[in-house]
Amino acid sequence: MRRAILKGAVALGIAALTVGSWAGSASAGDLLDKIKAGETIRVGFSNEVPWAYPGDNNEPLGFVNAITIDILKKMGTTKIEPVVTEWGSLIPGLQAGRFDIITGGMYILPERCRNALFTEPLGTFADALLVPTGNPEDLHSFDDVRDKELMFVTGAGYNTVKNAKNVGIADDKIMQVAGPAEILQAVKAGRAAAGSGTYFTMKEFADKDEAVELADPFTPPVIDGYPGLAFLPNQQEEVDAFNAALKEYVGSEEMMKSVEPYGYSKANLPDGTPTAELCKG
Repeated sequence: MRRAILKGAVALGIAALTVGSWAGSASAGDLLDKIKAGETIRVGFSNEVPWAYPGDNNEPLGFVNAITIDILKKMGTTKIEPVVTEWGSLIPGLQAGRFDIITGGMYILPERCRNALFTEPLGTFADALLVPTGNPEDLHSFDDVRDKELMFVTGAGYNTVKNAKNVGIADDKIMQVAGPAEILQAVKAGRAAAGSGTYFTMKEFADKDEAVELADPFTPPVIDGYPGLAFLPNQQEEVDAFNAALKEYVGSEEMMKSVEPYGYSKANLPDGTPTAELCKG
């Protein structure tokens, strides 16, 4: 689900990168040529079930990877090389040429649009609040966490960091960790009263671990998140080609068959909000 690029000064440093820091990894047209030639395309993602994650043999699983694999097949290649990295390393990794496309389920946010080009949205999603079983602090919103001055945990670089700050949760009450597994452990260990991440990921934890549950009811500070595939800033031609393929694919029977095993349903289909509007904020 879902994450600002990096926290604090690191995020500001990335925003200041010049064209020279990414231009050597892939120029406009190079990636399309590789796809059309049937060459191997490297996809970058972190371990975010069910968005994008590695299987037992490191195969790219998750519904964003499933969508990407289908689209790449339509465009000319079935050869995929997964590159798994931490969430905060996705955009720097793209800029450094470690992979060709970010498939991690990255939400389209203005601050990210300064460093990457996004396709049109792949769907609409909301975050969830993970709490200890029984919800002992009776938390049903970020406002509740703020008002009770409790510790809140989320992933470093997640959009939930910004959302938490926007509702007034103090900086010293926001614990930023490496990813979903660390969010779960912080809540289970009592180091945080609540944690937040994408609905699918948090629900996966609640379904499998009796020590935690989802706050219900829950009023998210932001209703919807819009993930897209991310490319280098000089790859408008690639983004246009992917958007053309996505236009025919999104909502199709083929797509729904590919994403259904991961919990994506027709309720998650894009609502028509364009990437250009999301990049403006």
